[in-house]
Amino acid sequence: MNGIKVDINHLKKGEVNLGTSIMAVNFKDGVILGADSRTTTGSYIANRVTDKLTQIHDTIYCCRSGSAADTQAVADMVKYHLQIYSAQLPPNEKPTTQIAANVFQEICYNNKEHLTAGIICAGYDAKNGGSVYSIPIGGSIHKQEYAIAGSGSTFIYGWCNENYKPQMEKDDCVQFIKTALSEAIKWDGSSGGVIRMVILTKSGVERLIFYPEEYQK
Repeated sequence: MNGIKVDINHLKKGEVNLGTSIMAVNFKDGVILGADSRTTTGSYIANRVTDKLTQIHDTIYCCRSGSAADTQAVADMVKYHLQIYSAQLPPNEKPTTQIAANVFQEICYNNKEHLTAGIICAGYDAKNGGSVYSIPIGGSIHKQEYAIAGSGSTFIYGWCNENYKPQMEKDDCVQFIKTALSEAIKWDGSSGGVIRMVILTKSGVERLIFYPEEYQK
């Protein structure tokens, strides 16, 4: 372009990274997403109160891990696609979580050489109830009862596997996510700050926030 050469690989160095702990869990009445709030640039904490839970449609959200710029761009693209898609639907009909997750997968897979984006897409819709989809780096897609991702998830795979129960009550599910993320934050240097949660059910969206003094043992 007019003799201007941009070295993409050079630009990617020192990129702002969501070194992170994110998760989404199915429960009896819907789905809950949770995340820490630390964003790092190498060993420097660029933002300690990031909101990694991004709304894609009314009751469809995603958790973002990887490059902050890449995941924000992908989330914006999916949101745009769903707005156009929902405008073509019959009145009172909304896109399903599966459609949102498939759009994420399509974008992440087609651009896998250039993106560092690990995404969990979860939501509630009248057709399927609560559902959770994991779209890891590389652009594959996995429907799961619960999904964990990010650098902090390494430390809690065993704990989650041991303590997860299908069809949990809302309060039990909140406690499950709170304990899991507090353990991830405890052991992972790239995770920290507050724990944010979003609860998606038939009644809509409910937001929760837990400060360090509330979750640290």
